[in-house]
Amino acid sequence: MKRFFALGLAACLALIAVLTGCSSTPEKIRIGEVTRSLFYAPQYVALEKGFFKEEGLDVELSTIPGGDKVMSALLSGGIDVALVGSETSIYVSQQGAADVVVNFAQLTQTDGTFLVARNKTDQFSFDQLKGSVFLGQRKGGMPQMVGEYVLKKHQINPKSDLELIQNIEFKNIASSFASGTGEYVQLFEPEASRFEQEGIGHVVASFGKESGTVPYTVYMTKQSNIDSNAATIQKFTNAIYKGQQWVASHSAKETAAVIGKYFEQIDPTILEKAVQRYLEQGSYATDPILDEAEWNQLQDIMDAAGELKQRADYSKLVNTTFAKQSKEGN
Repeated sequence: MKRFFALGLAACLALIAVLTGCSSTPEKIRIGEVTRSLFYAPQYVALEKGFFKEEGLDVELSTIPGGDKVMSALLSGGIDVALVGSETSIYVSQQGAADVVVNFAQLTQTDGTFLVARNKTDQFSFDQLKGSVFLGQRKGGMPQMVGEYVLKKHQINPKSDLELIQNIEFKNIASSFASGTGEYVQLFEPEASRFEQEGIGHVVASFGKESGTVPYTVYMTKQSNIDSNAATIQKFTNAIYKGQQWVASHSAKETAAVIGKYFEQIDPTILEKAVQRYLEQGSYATDPILDEAEWNQLQDIMDAAGELKQRADYSKLVNTTFAKQSKEGN
């Protein structure tokens, strides 16, 4: 009798274990991206290919326009992870935040903007910008800082050698140029390719190629979140790495097809052309590791723009543990 009771109890326990395993739910993690951009293709690939689900994560993705708003959401606990320019973590640090914001996984490694001219030219040189009206990006943001850095690199003073417009909201820059504002404009894809197709403007230079490798868009979270949820951050980084590797090993056409649902308003041929441009100039990082040389280049750009109060400590604001583990474990 005891033997049958023991066997029955063991069977019940086994059944409970199976049922518990089947009913376990993925862990939710909330991402706030600063904009919806095909510049973030590896993230959307990771979502669509189920890489987050493979890691046991249920991602809630929201778009929060503006780096300051993304940081507010992160600091207040409205999101768990922010996808935004790494300069924002430096700004938060400079303000003396008690809970440091840490960069733990890099998504893009070059600037993503292009110089678009209203008039087509057979041979472009940056000298042609002198005396022109240049429609730039928001002051203090990475696109604008990179834009000024590149202009200075070509001996152009953005304050005196041209008329610099930078008071137009990010979402309205493309439409402002299309309606006649400016002779040159700094644009992300797919607007740059769309303007070429529609004859509105012509891509004459890449700010990404001109400025070199920088930690342009990075996943970051609060140090307290890393301390209490390190395993979750590791799973998240694993999924991002899988997305990066997938994009690196597939064609622009294949990537465009996977991420198409996030950009339904964009012509598939333009989407493919834009992804190809980013692939060719190495904008998509192939692993999440943010190295110190890139961090220093970022600060050089910020310093040149007058936006850096003091150099930020790489060891304090960057944690490569999760990124390195992702690369070594896959």
